Parts: sequence; C-alpha cells; structure tokens
Amino acid sequence: MTDKKKVDFDALQADSPPARSLTLFGRDLSQMPCFRNSFLYGISLGMAVGFLAFMKTSRPQMSTHIGFGTFVGTTLCYWFPYNWSKQQREADMLQHLMQQQAMYEGSAKERELDQKAERA
Repeated sequence: MTDKKKVDFDALQADSPPARSLTLFGRDLSQMPCFRNSFLYGISLGMAVGFLAFMKTSRPQMSTHIGFGTFVGTTLCYWFPYNWSKQQREADMLQHLMQQQAMYEGSAKERELDQKAERA
C-alpha cells in the first residue's frame, strides 16, 4: 500500500502570485463581460480580414493596416452599443424605483418597507 500525499489547495493558492488585471479609466476590464466578447470578436475578425486582404493584394503592410483597422472598428462597434444599452437599462430601473418611492411616500406601504429594511 502506498501513502498518497494530501495536497492543500488553499496553501497553493496563497503562494500563487496575485492575478494581474488591466484597468482602463479606473475600471477593471476583466470584470466587464461585454469587453471580453467584443475583444475576441475584434481579434478574430481583424485577423480574418487582414488575411483575406493579403491574399487579395499580396501587400503585407496594407493588409496589416486593414486588419488592425477592422479589429479596432469591430471592437468599438460591438462594445459601445452594449455598454450604452446596459447604462440605459440601469437608468430606466432607477427612474422606475424613484417613481415607486414618490408613490409610496407617506403611506402605510412605505412604513412596511422601512420595517423590512431595518430587519434585514
């Protein structure tokens, strides 16, 4: 019979270096799900269009410029509408909650909600 060594995964994670993250304008890009998707679509489409431009023209510098331009354009065109729609949904939800607060102000429903909030 052999003795199997027990591995302490918590100790291994404590010894590992901290995860690096990329921040842009004070926001952690790894925490933004839309950024990952837009970046991956931009890379794949930029490489494909750059490769096709090279096959068509046989000019490496021009195909590199076309591929990089496609990458930047795709990334921005995919990310900005998603980010805008997310902010629009949050603004709509905030407006709805503010309307409810104004409607409940001074009523028994407001007192009930305050009591629930105090208990939580």
